[in-house]
Amino acid sequence: MQRRRRPPRAGTLADLPPLKILRKIVLLQIAYYISATALILFTALVAGTAFSPDLILSWRSLRGDTTIGWTLGLVWLLNSAVGVIFLLLWVSRSKLIPDFALTIHFLHLVITSFYTHSLPANFLWWGLQIVSSALMTFLGMWACQWRELQPIAFGGNASSSGAGNGSSSQPGNSTAGGEEGGGSIFGFSVGRGRGRNRDGGGDYEMVGMKERVDDPV
Repeated sequence: MQRRRRPPRAGTLADLPPLKILRKIVLLQIAYYISATALILFTALVAGTAFSPDLILSWRSLRGDTTIGWTLGLVWLLNSAVGVIFLLLWVSRSKLIPDFALTIHFLHLVITSFYTHSLPANFLWWGLQIVSSALMTFLGMWACQWRELQPIAFGGNASSSGAGNGSSSQPGNSTAGGEEGGGSIFGFSVGRGRGRNRDGGGDYEMVGMKERVDDPV
C-alpha cells in the first residue's frame, strides 16, 4: 500500500529552496557592505579622515579611545537599521528574519577575520556585533509583522455599485421586475402585499357563473 505523502509545512525548504536561500544571503551581504561603504565614506569625508578599506573590514578601526572609533560604531548601527529595509524587501517573513540577520553578522566575522588574518580581539567590536544583530532582528521582525498585519483591500463596493446603476434599496420603491412596494436583498427582489403579480400575470377576479336551463323541446 502506498503511503500518502503529507504536504510540507509552511516555512520549510519547500517554500525557500537552498539555491533561493543562498541567493538571498549573497544579495543581503552585498547590500550590507554597499550601504556600509556609502555611510562610512560620507562620514570620513565629513570628518576629514582618509578613507580606506580598513574602516570597513578591519576590527582594529573600532577603538574606544578615539573619536573615529566611536563614530564608526554609530555608523555601523545606522547601517544595521538600513539593512532592515533589505530584509523587508527580500525576506518579508518575520520568523526568518533572525536567521538572515545572524547570518549577515556571521559572514562579516568570517570576512573580517580573513582580511586581518586574526580573530577580532576587541571587546568593542564584539559588543557592536551583538547590539547590531539584535537591532536588525528586532526591527526586521517588527517591520515584517506590521506588513503582514495590514488589511487586504478587495475591489468593488456593493453600495457604490448600486448607486452607480441608479437602483434604490429603500423599501417601497418599485423593483426591476415591476413589483410594486417591493425591495431588494442581495440582488433578489422581495415583493410586498398579498401575492399580487407573483407569477407575472394580471389580476385575477372571480366571475359569477349562471346556471343555464335548457328549454324543453
